[in-house]
Amino acid sequence: MFKKILIANRGEIACRVIDTARAMGVRCVAVYSDADAGARHVQMADEAVHIGGPKPADSYLRGDVIIEAAKATGAEAVHPGYGFLSENPGFVEACEAAGLVFIGPSAKAIRAMGLKDAAKALMEKAGVPVVPGYHGESQDGLAERAAEIGYPVLIKAVAGGGGKGMRRVTQAEDFADALASAQGEAATAFGNDAVLIEKFVATPRHIEVQVFGDGEKAVHLFERDCSLQRRHQKVIEEAPAPGMTGEMRAAMGEAAVRAAEAIGYKGAGTVEFIVDASDGLRADRFYFMEMNTRLQVEHPVTEAITGVDLVEWQLRVAAGEPLPVAQEDLSITGHAFEARLYAEDVPKGFLPATGTLAHLVFPEGARADTGVRPGDEISPWYDPMIAKLIVHGATREIALQKLEQALAGTQVAGSVTNLAFLRALARHEGFGRGEVDTGLIDREVDALSAAPEPCSRVRALAAVGAVERGSVLEGFTLWDPVPQRVVLARDGQVETARVTTLAAGSYRVTLEDAEHAVAHGWSVDGAPVPAEVVRHAAGLSVFWGNNYHFDLPDPLDVAAEAAGAGRIEAPMPGLVKAVFVEAGARVSAGDRLAVLEAMKMEHVLTAGRDGVVAEVLAEAGAQVEAGAPLIVLEDEE
Repeated sequence: MFKKILIANRGEIACRVIDTARAMGVRCVAVYSDADAGARHVQMADEAVHIGGPKPADSYLRGDVIIEAAKATGAEAVHPGYGFLSENPGFVEACEAAGLVFIGPSAKAIRAMGLKDAAKALMEKAGVPVVPGYHGESQDGLAERAAEIGYPVLIKAVAGGGGKGMRRVTQAEDFADALASAQGEAATAFGNDAVLIEKFVATPRHIEVQVFGDGEKAVHLFERDCSLQRRHQKVIEEAPAPGMTGEMRAAMGEAAVRAAEAIGYKGAGTVEFIVDASDGLRADRFYFMEMNTRLQVEHPVTEAITGVDLVEWQLRVAAGEPLPVAQEDLSITGHAFEARLYAEDVPKGFLPATGTLAHLVFPEGARADTGVRPGDEISPWYDPMIAKLIVHGATREIALQKLEQALAGTQVAGSVTNLAFLRALARHEGFGRGEVDTGLIDREVDALSAAPEPCSRVRALAAVGAVERGSVLEGFTLWDPVPQRVVLARDGQVETARVTTLAAGSYRVTLEDAEHAVAHGWSVDGAPVPAEVVRHAAGLSVFWGNNYHFDLPDPLDVAAEAAGAGRIEAPMPGLVKAVFVEAGARVSAGDRLAVLEAMKMEHVLTAGRDGVVAEVLAEAGAQVEAGAPLIVLEDEE
């Protein structure tokens, strides 16, 4: 076994490899970019080497620098993780030339599966079923080929991935435009505009088989269903596939093993199939799509149902050991799900997000594979994955309940995430019944993406949590409790709450639409609630089933914003000491309009913009409440 390995990757997968290597007594060398100098994988490793700037091209894609780091630190082998250089045959050859073991397949095997058209031709020779279509080298006469296959068809870049260079065409007259679009995108993304044509499967499911080889023989570790996708990116994966029959499992497993053995595959790999599920799962309705010649992001669900540590197998086979077990020694126990937690804005089209993770908690009872910690930054340079949450149960129903509970117990603050979206998927009735296909999310994306609205009890908890930040005392009294004014902002909506301290840790919260008694601990109206309230640099978060985040603007800033819109409001309760304008007066931005006395101080209220006074709603000597309009300017034309 190796004494020391270098991990040519970052984030969650680097941490995952370190965990297993450390358990095997193998020392680990991490590499890092400028952006990752304080990253979790760097902290976990025994040694760490800086390899360049934050852009992947300046660091994690610099194979020569990574190899030099391995040699300088005395590493014997390189684990590529996934992404970056993991499927680069040139990097494999460079490692071997430098006397390093590449923990993965050979360069020849990677090349054999690198282009979709060549891979499909190879699979046909190996007796692996492929989707009916055209996979030839010539790019002439593609429209005629599509007509022969029969519409609808898919145009796919031969060097593609992640949905780039892919177009669905339902009728002949649209083919030319779709072809030009796919070729242009493929050329930009991959430097290769060649495409293939496939029959479009109307009710597709994405089912893949985990394989593992030692360069001669291979075994399969059963299947995973990865049909829940958006923009061809996986969201929730599970193993085994719901509705899978013994006959089909055997047929797919045998086909995947033939595919691996046909290229002398060594290490962990995944054979991906598209399944026509229009008549349920049938052994004659699955077709080879591609082979990923690396460890997959979703490998933990396979580990959960088989009890196998795939990274351990990778290290053992790369070190020269034969396959650890025979096919008949492998079996399935229970069911597992994996949900990918991302920093992304779902309502805005799943846009990647950034931010500092002010608060991050994963629940007990779930495996959380992550490369970040509280206080870490979600960088714009890399994939915005926060974690993968993996659960296992005796049945699919039990595992799905555990997934929903794990998502409900996950707490993230400091960045927008897809957590509510994942919870909506986990609660989706069709998904619960196992009725999955690759179009489910697209069909119901609006309902699944709807952000949960905080009820008045959640907002009351937020108001109590905010009384020490952004609050304003509402006057002075010798006998009655002194209320505090809190401004809560969420998704552009601003609400004013009043929090009155009744006793130590006990409050009355008056909202715009409700009133609640809140006590630390937490309870609302006398009933204990399983909530947590966290204040942080980004605002305040209430964790209660969902993650609700609030900004805490200063009441004076809110008043200033209203003034900018032409409405001058009292930022707090007080006495109007003076009014300097009358209706019809022309004012300029910054002009003094009134003086409000509150909390023994005078506050000058000024115009937020140029304009003409439309109304004066208060006079000197009037006592006004917080938020009361005092002066209104005419609307801007």
